[in-house]
Amino acid sequence: MICTAVSLWLLDRLFPLPAPYQEKRFSQVVVAADGQPLRAFADKQGIWRQPTTPAQVSPNYLTALLHYEDKFFYWHPGVNPYALVRAGWQWLRHGRIVSGGSTLTMQVARLLSPHRRTPLGKLQQIARSLQLEWHYSKQEILTLYLNLAPFGGPIEGVEAASHAYFGKSAAQLSQAEAALLAIMPQAPSRFRPDRYPQRARQARDKLVKRLVDGGIWPTTALTDVALEPVIAQHHYRPMLAPLLARRLVSQYPNQPLLQSSLQKPLQQALQQLATDYLSQYPLHTGLAIMVLDNQSQRPIGYLGSGEFGSRQRLGYVDMAQAVRSPGSTLKPFIYGLAIDQGLIHSASLLVDAPRFFSDYRPANFSGKFQGPITAADALTRSLNVPAVELLAHLGPKQFYTRMVNAGAKFRLSDTPGLPIALGAASTNLEQLVALYASLMNEGQLARISYLKDEKITTRPLMSPQAAWMIYEILRNQRRTDQPFDENVTGRRNNLAWKTGTSHGHRDMWAVGVSPKYTIGVWIGRPDGTSMPGHFGARTATPLLLMLANLLADNTPPPEAPPGVIDTTICWPLGKRALQTPPELCQEQHQAWLLGDQEPATLLAAEGENGSLMQSVWLTAEGTPTLQRCDDAVQQVKIALWPLLAEPWVAKSQRRHQQLPMHGCDNQPVARPLFVVTPRQGSRYLLPPTQSSVAITAKVMGGGNIKYWYLDGELLGQSNNQLQRFSVSAPGRYQLLVSDNLGNSDLVEFELK
Repeated sequence: MICTAVSLWLLDRLFPLPAPYQEKRFSQVVVAADGQPLRAFADKQGIWRQPTTPAQVSPNYLTALLHYEDKFFYWHPGVNPYALVRAGWQWLRHGRIVSGGSTLTMQVARLLSPHRRTPLGKLQQIARSLQLEWHYSKQEILTLYLNLAPFGGPIEGVEAASHAYFGKSAAQLSQAEAALLAIMPQAPSRFRPDRYPQRARQARDKLVKRLVDGGIWPTTALTDVALEPVIAQHHYRPMLAPLLARRLVSQYPNQPLLQSSLQKPLQQALQQLATDYLSQYPLHTGLAIMVLDNQSQRPIGYLGSGEFGSRQRLGYVDMAQAVRSPGSTLKPFIYGLAIDQGLIHSASLLVDAPRFFSDYRPANFSGKFQGPITAADALTRSLNVPAVELLAHLGPKQFYTRMVNAGAKFRLSDTPGLPIALGAASTNLEQLVALYASLMNEGQLARISYLKDEKITTRPLMSPQAAWMIYEILRNQRRTDQPFDENVTGRRNNLAWKTGTSHGHRDMWAVGVSPKYTIGVWIGRPDGTSMPGHFGARTATPLLLMLANLLADNTPPPEAPPGVIDTTICWPLGKRALQTPPELCQEQHQAWLLGDQEPATLLAAEGENGSLMQSVWLTAEGTPTLQRCDDAVQQVKIALWPLLAEPWVAKSQRRHQQLPMHGCDNQPVARPLFVVTPRQGSRYLLPPTQSSVAITAKVMGGGNIKYWYLDGELLGQSNNQLQRFSVSAPGRYQLLVSDNLGNSDLVEFELK
């Protein structure tokens, strides 16, 4: 007995079992959150093999398999002597194989260690079977069969076969489908349902009858199976989220099954919607879409290309990962961090007027300046100058460092500077979606993970209060280019959204966040070619709103977190109305404050000093004068508007009306700047014989250097009081003049 055991041990060492999955590797499959396949990748030999276990396979299939192939699987030691003797006798009697004598264990042995169909080969198979039973449990052997059994062509394993022929997991097999897959490995080429449906049906029905006759399945199975035709097509090459799947298998090359967080029905809807939407654009246009579930902080929809495989649209390039200029989409985070820094509140007075920041001169997309504006309106209108002004106060390096420390990824061509506010820090759609999702995640920025069970890590980006304020500001915006409509604005879905357009109209962005979802859209040409006439609000926003309506998030918006105070503030000082004397409160605005912070109105980061609240002496007639003058009789407090805002405020509130302009000897002490011509509201006529009208503009007062702007474009600078220019297109124009001392004035005129 001891000698026998030693001999068996030596044989096992001399002829070890092949490693089950060393040469027979699984193909990699990326599946949706519910296990449905999104894309599969064959192994190096082109074989489609997906991992599974008995617990993951339909009981219908296990029952059919064991009663068809090996009734005594759980009782024999790997070999069924009775079955072998019966098969041998039938072979000798009929001269051909009538019934097989192989057990499931023997079939696994042949799959792992192929042999010739000879008596010697059969002995080798028997030895391997005993060896398998020695090393593995019955469940492990059954698992090997489920994963390695042939099912015709390049398909191996019941899971791959189920997806290939029926487009479903083996866990969902009906009795008819289970019976068909149970008989296939005996003759996989003969019983392929996609090639020989009638032959496959006969074999299937024969097995079902045997199971019914044996009392294994109820008699109703015959009727049910008879109603189910054999219709099979190849489904083993699903192509949903193909670019994300390619990315995941590259990241996890040794993981056969990658369960993503994507939702298959949504993915199918995104693909169809993208195809329809792209049909209105030129062939070289591409798009990318990403949808994130805010609660799980995981993507549920992902489209890296609007038309995968298209050469004209560069459909093999994943534009959700492509690093591009984000345009204005980073502005909400400048405002959010400015709120946290105590620089502004939601209704802080900002000034949209021409500015020089050293050598940087931002202009607005519209070409006009709005003057005094609340922080909320400046953000929703995506005005450039206020955003750059805030970034100048925050510090570009500090802003960039804060974003990167929170986990955001950017690419810079130089050191951080003010152009970041307008898109000079390149990033991708994935990062933008993660950033906007933080608005609904109490300001916490999550690291995106596409695997369903991978741990999500977060870092603080801004306070919950600032995040809520930015969400509410963006949620309550209205489109100014068309009538207010809840379907158009996305307000019906409580969608807060922001658009962006990169320099040269190369990238069109729209990113939105609702209580449940964050949605990102990119449209452009993957090769970086400009698309004149296209911008985020016109090109990307309609698709964003379609997606919001598709998702139909009717969840109520979140309540304001503790620490947000809703109150009334006063312009121009920016303080609470309750603490501001009525004579200093020239305009009232409703605002959200962060706790006890009560930030005063920001003065220009460059070019303006002092305080907006000043003490002034008045004469008996109420005229401003100097304290040293004999006619000074009363001292009062006054509230000044920021110098840059003066062209837009009432004349009675301008500095030349509130501050002394002359000394005691009636000599001027200040020279306010104002436009003499054209006059406000002037109309010029364009004669039919002329292509343009020449205009000579004139100013008085101000500093030595004048800067002249027409509809936001710098006409030039001069050291005198005159500027000549011409206009040719009928319409309204805005002429604004500023000087080196910070004074400015503007007029509007019309060409008819």
